[in-house]
Amino acid sequence: MKDNKMQIIKNESLSKVDEKFCELKKNKKLALMPFIMAGDPNIEITSEILLKLQENGADLIELGIPYSDPLADGPVIQVAASRALKAGTNLRRVITLLESLKGKLKIPIILFSYLNPLLCFGFEQFCEMASNAGVSGLIIPDLPLEEANEFSKKVSDHSMDLILLVAPTTPFERMKKISNNTKGFTYLVSVTGVTGERNKMESRLENLIAKLKRINSNPIAVGFGISTPEHVNRVREWGADGVIIGSAFVKRISSSSKKDVVDHVGEFCKDMRLAADQKK
Repeated sequence: MKDNKMQIIKNESLSKVDEKFCELKKNKKLALMPFIMAGDPNIEITSEILLKLQENGADLIELGIPYSDPLADGPVIQVAASRALKAGTNLRRVITLLESLKGKLKIPIILFSYLNPLLCFGFEQFCEMASNAGVSGLIIPDLPLEEANEFSKKVSDHSMDLILLVAPTTPFERMKKISNNTKGFTYLVSVTGVTGERNKMESRLENLIAKLKRINSNPIAVGFGISTPEHVNRVREWGADGVIIGSAFVKRISSSSKKDVVDHVGEFCKDMRLAADQKK
């Protein structure tokens, strides 16, 4: 009886992101996490794309907040952010969009934003509004580890996870600190440099995944540069728990007409779902 009670307490403490990774692990599935830029090409089509991604096999979705001075984004995502800003997208409109999809979007939504827009908006107010809109997690790529604890507590107080990034060049001791302080999962950046499609995966990723697995039991999701079924297969074979695909989705949005964009993105998501589910 005591053990059952402890299990219930433990389960109640799980976040939505935790629950999703537990479900996927139980079913021996690789988490598929598309990234798209909110408001590209406009906020209405973003709404349709989010629902289509969910319908076609996405387990979680990373939704970018457009920003004029990105640090980690490559050309494809930078241009997408510019298009979204020109279309009038801002933080408040993104939250309003997610509020309108409550009850329709069942999978965890993770917002990706640089720190400055959140501070200008008011971080506490942002957390409250994002949580009320159904957001499950937050990624702030330019938030230093040394300041993460303060922000992580505020995010957790609103039932969301602050997810931290580990780069290939991160020293081992710092990697341990990041991995021990992230919530939901560890975001492993697959390459040095900015986002963007690559021709091949770096083999050192296998060792990085193994290192992170030794540090703790956090799920590990690999992002940056992943764009083909072969990349997805490789990430799964190396023991990661999830794969994040950004520029390849954003590129299909930019190259499609407004009439066809939702279907084109949906078909690509189906292809990546098949790759994620492919057995050895």
